[in-house]
Amino acid sequence: MRRPVPPLSAGDHKPVFWTVAISRLQDMFRDITPEFDDRAVIEPIDLGFEEAVRHIRERLATERCDAVIAAGSNAAYLKSRLSLPVIVAKASGFDVMQALARARKITSHIGFISYQQTVPELAEFQSTFGFEIMQRSYVTEEDARAQINELKAAGIRAIVGAGLITDLAAEAGLAGVFVYSAASIRQAFEDALEIARLTQLEAGTPREQAATDTRRAKHALNDLRGESAAMQRARESLALFAKSPATVLIQGETGTGKELAAQAIHRESQRARQPFVAINCGAVAESLLESELFGYEEGAFTGSRRGGHAGLFEAAHRGTLFLDEIGEMPLQLQTRLLRVLEEREIVRVGGTRPIPVNVRIISATHCDLDQRVREGRFRADLFYRLSVLRLTLPPLRERGDDVLALAEWWLKQALATLAVRPHANLHAEVMACAPLLLAYAWPGNVRELRNLMERLALFLAAEPLQALTPSFVQRVAPELGAPVALASVTVAPTAQPSLAEVLERFNGNREAAAKHLGISRTTLWRKLKESG
Repeated sequence: MRRPVPPLSAGDHKPVFWTVAISRLQDMFRDITPEFDDRAVIEPIDLGFEEAVRHIRERLATERCDAVIAAGSNAAYLKSRLSLPVIVAKASGFDVMQALARARKITSHIGFISYQQTVPELAEFQSTFGFEIMQRSYVTEEDARAQINELKAAGIRAIVGAGLITDLAAEAGLAGVFVYSAASIRQAFEDALEIARLTQLEAGTPREQAATDTRRAKHALNDLRGESAAMQRARESLALFAKSPATVLIQGETGTGKELAAQAIHRESQRARQPFVAINCGAVAESLLESELFGYEEGAFTGSRRGGHAGLFEAAHRGTLFLDEIGEMPLQLQTRLLRVLEEREIVRVGGTRPIPVNVRIISATHCDLDQRVREGRFRADLFYRLSVLRLTLPPLRERGDDVLALAEWWLKQALATLAVRPHANLHAEVMACAPLLLAYAWPGNVRELRNLMERLALFLAAEPLQALTPSFVQRVAPELGAPVALASVTVAPTAQPSLAEVLERFNGNREAAAKHLGISRTTLWRKLKESG
């Protein structure tokens, strides 16, 4: 019988953790939990994915939990849907080598399946040690099952992976080799204890602690998905920016992932364990934005809180403050922001006492700040202080190689949220919709693509026998067939004959034709559609 965990009393500082797993990982959690009995209250939750999310949210209404500990796809799912910290247990390189060694004792035909992405280092490992390893990655349980069946058909006899993978391998009649070690799980518990300790230092009381938990960056570098050259360069720049304490200006159209990029910089930086605080400068009324940023003293204005109120600069102390839509900041506040950057201190509204702050500023905008500086709508000195490091995120229409992969990934995620198993031939169905998806200019970028996939998933869930066909997609999303007026996608009149000649030369092979022309497949699809 589960015993509810009471709120912290003044003298009780032992943190509360919930371990979440539905596979043999939970057995390992249970085996290790007694080692931490004197340092934390740890309780298992034998659920996964949406069931676990609902269960945790219900309990949080009456109980306290400082962190959730999980692993693999389950951890990624929880991390994107819960406000409290989710500690991800990760298999070390030594864990992987040990697991492969155990698998090698069973058979020389080994498969390795990991969540979302493969492990490039394994290629070097297998060449050094003479292993033959077939790698696969998965997103949903159905996806994982399909990968296992493919490996089985290819002659694989043992599969290394997390609990879900080893369970499905056994179901398919294969040997499943669990990749996690006790040492890795212990490390996850230690990480949870450290997070709880830092949160307690930052917060002081349970009410403040709950607020602090929401001030953490949820997204990491790998969440900026896409293998196009443009996205690889963007990730490389973000990783480099994370090593510096300098200000960063992120530019890009709506929906390109500017806040996600800011969170990734924070997560990769030395400030990762400190607060990440974000505000949209264009979404807060000018009269309120100043007090939101700088705080106010008691009596500063009618209706001000008794005792005053700390602003976001103070909340982000030692961490990162993300100023979204910085181009919308009023000139008066631009002057105050410049002073903070120069003096490293703030003065609350209605106050006189300077308060030192140690905050890294990352700002973002969809507008042309250079133009606003020329028009006198944005201070030039502030612009140069904010853009020590500068990055422009590419629009989706310039990431042709990513569109179909992202569409499939988001669709699988959306179907999983609705507890719907994707069709076994979903990949082929997405490929059949390529002309429609690639010809569209995606003015809302990745956000629009993700929203569309969620819409398609809802309709597919309502019609289980419906295949993902171009006609179905166009019925659910008629905007895909509408022309979008964007200068950057206009095709020169001379392009049509060249395309026809090149396509004929390559016997209609569009991938080869695009490579020969030096353009992406997206551009080729679009030019073909526009040419008739």
